[in-house]
Amino acid sequence: MNVLSLFNGMSFCSMALESLGVNVDKMYSSEIDKYANQATQALFPDTIQLGDVTQWREWDIDWASIDLVTGGFPCQAWSMAGKQLGDKDERGMLFWTMLDIMKHVKCHNPKADFLIENVKMKKEFEEYITTHTENALGKVHKILINSALVSAQNRNRYYWTSFKVEQPEDKGILLKSIVEINPGIKFELSDKLINGFYNKKGGFNGRFNPMNSRLKEKSYCLTARYFKCGATDPYITTGETNQNLYGVTARKLTPRECFRLQTVPEHHIETLLSAGISNTQLYKMCGNGWTMEVIKHIFKGLI
Repeated sequence: MNVLSLFNGMSFCSMALESLGVNVDKMYSSEIDKYANQATQALFPDTIQLGDVTQWREWDIDWASIDLVTGGFPCQAWSMAGKQLGDKDERGMLFWTMLDIMKHVKCHNPKADFLIENVKMKKEFEEYITTHTENALGKVHKILINSALVSAQNRNRYYWTSFKVEQPEDKGILLKSIVEINPGIKFELSDKLINGFYNKKGGFNGRFNPMNSRLKEKSYCLTARYFKCGATDPYITTGETNQNLYGVTARKLTPRECFRLQTVPEHHIETLLSAGISNTQLYKMCGNGWTMEVIKHIFKGLI
């Protein structure tokens, strides 16, 4: 199999195919984030880096040899958490760039398959993407999958594929199964930050609740901004302190725990943590990434 991964990130596509035992002859990656590319080279050094997706017409590829194209196009323009400008946003226009590339591959190899991913969005956007994908690529199967079925993280994502995909079975994984024991005080939230989680009436801003460690629940969805860890982000309450208003200690998840939420295999986590990439960038890549076990499940439908 030859694969073209658009917006490749840190190579969740390669991880899923590897986990399924699929032999990939050539893996082409289009990604502009230098830290994600650094992670890819550490994990899968044979990956062929192509650079900016907007320069695709200059790529030296045998287009007829591509069997699978994947693309998790940027979500900021489509997400309900953003300004929801769709393709009126410059980043939203990359949806069309992705479709042009996939259509080009299909013209050279009509049997080529595709996988497209993005966030849960308003119905108008979801229908817009589905309609134009069908117009460009033919038959489309669409499914909304929550990563909570195969991981300890609530993460709803739409997937558009050229092949049928069923919902995965619920593995019943909770946050307590992925936490590290005593990871160190550097991950603890400051008293100033904890105090800022409360409003003037003593209520909670966002979803922070010091009485709930969440260990027996699912984690909130990871984002690329997780390195800042605000009141709407995943956290764990760990004990008591006398410094802040409510006498609690809370910490953010470690990079290892975040990778576990994204179901990255442990041997790949070790590689990532020793690749010379800062925690800030590791958090960003993880928040921008896919849940590997979801992609693995989807590719089972392809196989």
